[in-house]
Amino acid sequence: MGQKINPLGFRLGTTQNHHSFWFAQPKSFSIGLQEDEKIRDCIKNYVQKNMRISSGFEGIARIEIQKRIDLIQVIIHIGFPNLLIEGRRRGIEELQTNVQKELNSVNRRLNIAITRVEKPYGQPNILAEYIALQLKNRVSFRKAMKKAIELTEQTDTKGIQVQIAGRIDGKEIARVEWIREGRVPLQTIRAKIDYCSYTVRTIYGVLGIKIWIFVDGK
Repeated sequence: MGQKINPLGFRLGTTQNHHSFWFAQPKSFSIGLQEDEKIRDCIKNYVQKNMRISSGFEGIARIEIQKRIDLIQVIIHIGFPNLLIEGRRRGIEELQTNVQKELNSVNRRLNIAITRVEKPYGQPNILAEYIALQLKNRVSFRKAMKKAIELTEQTDTKGIQVQIAGRIDGKEIARVEWIREGRVPLQTIRAKIDYCSYTVRTIYGVLGIKIWIFVDGK
């Protein structure tokens, strides 16, 4: 069996950076991790509740967290900001109060900034959400995968691999289907590869979506 490793963790320090920047003593490290998870979950839940019904998916590429002694800085990289928060200033303030309540930290300020991603369909998270939405709407998995690859080709990526596993199309036996376009050199550490795994709940059961995108690392 091939030994599987997360492509992002494998490339930390060469082509990948951490999504959370902070320092903690060994004893309080786990509390910091749980705090990060709470922040990310709270933001995603807020976005799901408040997004426009027509948009269908969140469009969050990634959430970066930077912590200091007196400040927590959260940067949300979003593909389609106008779909999510209409009264933008008011929406961010509401989101800040929600996250602050969840954290219960009196001593630290929370600052949330929203950054727009230039090419949203070059981000694996947004692409996985798109495929998940198609599968929920009972679109054929092959059609959904091919459409996702077409959308990625417009963003100047060098290669993409999409994999779906589970009870595809409601078949009784679970299987893995994948499709690749271009080059995806997973063994090369210098190759900048974006990766995401996403779980989608359909009426037949849970499907797992994995996406690898080979970005031209210049």
